Amino acid sequence: MNRAFALIGALLLATITVSSACMAAVDDGLRFTLESERNGDGGKIHANFREHRRGNDGNDWSSGFTPSELIGLDISGFRSSGTRPLRFALIREAGRLDCAGNGGASYATGDCRFTADPAFTQLLVSRGIARPSPEQGLGLMALNVRRDLINAIGSARYPAPTINELMSLTAVGVDGRYISDLAHVGYRPRSIQSLVEFKALGVTPAWIGGFLRIGRSDFPQDGLVQLKAMDITPEYVAGFDRVGYRNLSVETLVQLKAMDITPEFVRSNVGRRSTMPPIQELVQLKLFGPTGRP
Repeated sequence: MNRAFALIGALLLATITVSSACMAAVDDGLRFTLESERNGDGGKIHANFREHRRGNDGNDWSSGFTPSELIGLDISGFRSSGTRPLRFALIREAGRLDCAGNGGASYATGDCRFTADPAFTQLLVSRGIARPSPEQGLGLMALNVRRDLINAIGSARYPAPTINELMSLTAVGVDGRYISDLAHVGYRPRSIQSLVEFKALGVTPAWIGGFLRIGRSDFPQDGLVQLKAMDITPEYVAGFDRVGYRNLSVETLVQLKAMDITPEFVRSNVGRRSTMPPIQELVQLKLFGPTGRP
């Protein structure tokens, strides 16, 4: 399970790195490069935005875009031989980048200017979040934080998040639908951090629904996190129900999974009895075999 929480930490660190890159970039300006992606991913264009600094200590923000996302870019001019002036805009709910430079032969470079969207900024203020600084505004735009997430957080009656929390949620893929679908299966993570944790580990409404269908609506939120961290599925739990171990606790399920004790192992080594042996006997059987000795 430590590996799973290390993943969460890495994702949050990535969020901080992206937002930090954007924060440093506003004062100094952004320089962009565009290149055709070489993996043939639907004709996407790889864009890199780097703060203006001397030397090699600048921060980067990179992503792949479909040509339609780079509004106004002359795609034929970008891909044709020679060099010519090129312009494009990247427009998202939190703001826009307007970029201009020169390019050709599937490569371009130039400079960008960021403008925050006034309506999005006012939404943040009206929801008690904050008025973002220009640097934070660019971070929100870079991560593509959206209104539906802000609205869903309010509808679910979470406390107003910080701007960094909005960016963390977006970085791991939490959106308005994810929050509402969790509520539909009866779960509302206690905090914004819990929401991040759920999504980073891959706790989905569909996965939770699998437990509901086998009659296990009793798992607490932190229990779901433990189950997912150990890759315990509804099928795994239902298998133990069928061999006679019903309503196992989260702690017991985690122990069994860690020992690689499966329902199939129980059927092969114990069979089906009117009274099944205690869980600890299964552990001993797994460790030492039928003789009970190492």
